[in-house]
Amino acid sequence: MQDIVVIEDAAAAAASLDPLRARLLRELASPSSAAGLAAKVGLPRQKVNYHLRSLEEHGLVALVEERRKGNVMERVLQATAASYVISPAALSVVQPDPAHVRDRFSAYWLLALASRMVREVGRLLAGAVAAKQQLSTYAVDGEITFASAASRAAFAAELGAEVARLAAKYHEPSAPGGRRHRLVVALHPALREDRPPAGPEPHQPPPAKEVQP
Repeated sequence: MQDIVVIEDAAAAAASLDPLRARLLRELASPSSAAGLAAKVGLPRQKVNYHLRSLEEHGLVALVEERRKGNVMERVLQATAASYVISPAALSVVQPDPAHVRDRFSAYWLLALASRMVREVGRLLAGAVAAKQQLSTYAVDGEITFASAASRAAFAAELGAEVARLAAKYHEPSAPGGRRHRLVVALHPALREDRPPAGPEPHQPPPAKEVQP
């Protein structure tokens, strides 16, 4: 079982989004049979089997073993991953394209970049798993509290300048055997945990009046 599988196929995505099938995937974090799952979800074994066949057809669950139980051969299945992420490639016709929104202050561009990252890293990871190799990646995640929009703008300006300096230092496009890497740096407000976001922070002016670098 993998930690995360990125779903690119539209039909597989639809199967995973069905509430009952999503419940079955969660239950199949540990191997189980249709009979065992039927007892947990309170449905007839035949109906559970129907949904399991669909999940197996789309590669979301896999056969672990077959064991005889009385006169019946029982199939034991397990989810192929602990978690699933649906790639924008599953909606290939309408997936966001960063080239169409290129604006470093646009939340839409940030979403387009994030969507591209899911799509590309998902494909790279699938290839690495198939080749039984490690995929070399690096990420930083943290939080910072700004006193004002001006301090946030100043931070963004310094961050951009420093990233550009490091990129110029290590970028060697003509190096023999060099491998291109994608670099994405993002900064966005953290969600409030006590209530949904509702406009700008109280101590900040509206976005249109913010000081931008």
